[in-house]
Amino acid sequence: MEKKSKAPLIYGYAVCLVVVITFLISVAAIIFAVMDLGDPLYAGRSSDRASLASFENYKMDMLKSPDEKQAWIPDDETLKTMYESEKDDVIRRVRHDSMRSLYINAVLITICIVLFLTHWRWMRRLGKKYNTA
Repeated sequence: MEKKSKAPLIYGYAVCLVVVITFLISVAAIIFAVMDLGDPLYAGRSSDRASLASFENYKMDMLKSPDEKQAWIPDDETLKTMYESEKDDVIRRVRHDSMRSLYINAVLITICIVLFLTHWRWMRRLGKKYNTA
C-alpha cells in the first residue's frame, strides 16, 4: 500500500488559515474607514495642527506663536478663509483615503472568500480520499 503525502492537506489548511486572518484584518480596516467617513475632521488628526472643531478654536490656535515678536496676525476674514480652506482639504483627504481603504479591503475580502471556498472544498474532497483509502 502506498503512503499518501500530507503536504496537500497542510498547504490547504495553511491557505485557509491565512485567508481567515486576512479577512479579519480587512473587516477591521473597513470598520475604521467607515468611522473616518462618518467624522472626517477627527480622523487621524495630530494634536500639533490647528484645531478645526470651530472657527474660534482655529483662530486661537493660529494666533498662538512661539515667537511673539514675529507673529503675523491676519484679520478675521483672512482667518476664516484659511479655516474653510484647511477644513475642506482635511475632509477631502480623509474621504479619499477612506474610500481607497474601503475599495482595497472590499477586493481583499472578495479574494479571501473565493480562496477560502475553493480551498475548503478541495480539502473536503482530499479528506474523503484519505478516509476511503
